[in-house]
Amino acid sequence: MTTRQTFFLGLRYPGAHAAIAWLEQAFGAERHVVYDAPDGTVAHAEMRIAGSVFMLGDDRDDGNPVQTPARAGAATSSMYVVLPDAAAVDALYERAKAAGATILREPNDTDYGSHEFAALDIGGYPWSFGTYDPSEAHAS
Repeated sequence: MTTRQTFFLGLRYPGAHAAIAWLEQAFGAERHVVYDAPDGTVAHAEMRIAGSVFMLGDDRDDGNPVQTPARAGAATSSMYVVLPDAAAVDALYERAKAAGATILREPNDTDYGSHEFAALDIGGYPWSFGTYDPSEAHAS
């Protein structure tokens, strides 16, 4: 049975073009599609990390209630990405650190069996990368 992704995250960034480049460099995200608005900002973009697609665009007043952490005054969501093993987590940690990510939590082993780290992206969103897979942890 093949499962397709049915849940997609949507984020807003001030300067989404720069965020796209940074997400590629720091977290290994892959650009899927980018649609620019007439003013040159990002109207809609799709990127892939570890096999999952997420969407993003520039922070703008268009009736969408999603706000950047800077505008909201706090992190408005967090992301967790499952990686295949501890070596992949550690390699991505080094990549993110080299790209200037603010590291919130160094690579560590949790009491629930994950090896993970956490970092802020350039928009202020917290991301965690680890080996714990919630979709498989409680499968019967």
